[in-house]
Formats: sequence, C-alpha cells, structure tokens
Amino acid sequence: MDESKAFVSTFLLALFVYLFLTLAAGRSMIEGSILWSVEELVLGISIALIVGAVGSSILCRSGNYRMLNPLRWLIILVYCVPLFVEMVKANMDMAYRVITGKIDPGIVRISPKLKTDLGITALANSITLTPGTLTVDVDDETGDLFIHWINVGKNPTKTIAGNFLPWIRRFAE
Repeated sequence: MDESKAFVSTFLLALFVYLFLTLAAGRSMIEGSILWSVEELVLGISIALIVGAVGSSILCRSGNYRMLNPLRWLIILVYCVPLFVEMVKANMDMAYRVITGKIDPGIVRISPKLKTDLGITALANSITLTPGTLTVDVDDETGDLFIHWINVGKNPTKTIAGNFLPWIRRFAE
C-alpha cells in the first residue's frame, strides 16, 4: 500500500508542477479558455508517470506523507514573502559592502534544531539564496549548518537564520 501511495503522490506532484510550468504557454488568455492542448496533457501525464516510477522511492523514502496536506503548501507560498524580503535586504547589504569594502568573512556554525531533512534542506537553500551567504556543509548527525558569510558580525546565529526558522518549522516539521 505504501508503494502505491508513494507512486500516486509523486505522480500528482510531478503532474502539478508540469501543468503549472506550462500554464497557457505561448497562448493569450483572450484566445480561449483552454489552458492546455491535448498534446501537452499527454506529455505531462507521460512525464509524471516516468517521474512517479523512478522518483517515488526517493521522494517518499521516509514514509511520511505530511507534505500532502494542502495547508503546508499554502504556508510554503506565504513563506515566499519573508524569503523575498530577506533577499532584498541581503542584496542591499551586499551592494553596500561592495561599494565600501567593509567585509568580515568567515564560516559560521548554526544549530537550527530542525528534525526533518526537508526542514534542513529548506533552511540551507534559503540561506544560500540570500546574497553574501553560502551553505557549505551540513553535519548529518546533528543537523548543524556551516555557512560562509561575507559579514559575520557580532551575533551571526540569530541574524542569519532567525527569520527563516519559524516559517520552515511550520511547513516542514
């Protein structure tokens, strides 16, 4: 039963992503109300079947299907707002540092205390997306992240992951 659940979950996720990415591709919404052609739907289903067959053991390896909850997907969409705000702030800070040359580079170890691989990956990617930071390693046993930061400052742990952690805990834990 778990294998079929994993396959269906992966198939539906792949199909949703494909349909979202090809939504009204190359067509004006004025032309008609049909969003996808038959060929696009057949191709999307074919690709989703292949992804489901190959990727279900990877995507659903923990046997935990909590990410099928639509509320978690809504939280991820809302999380994009603070992520974007942090990216804008980091861009402004990077521009300042490039112009003035005031940098204090270093590698910082943070312990976010996240329990899931999804949470650790989301935090590492969020930190890496903000300019001036790069997640260089993850301690597999403790979940600690090692981050190269262009401006370490006085309290790096609170500053570097503070705004991301509450959001990531909401959808990944």
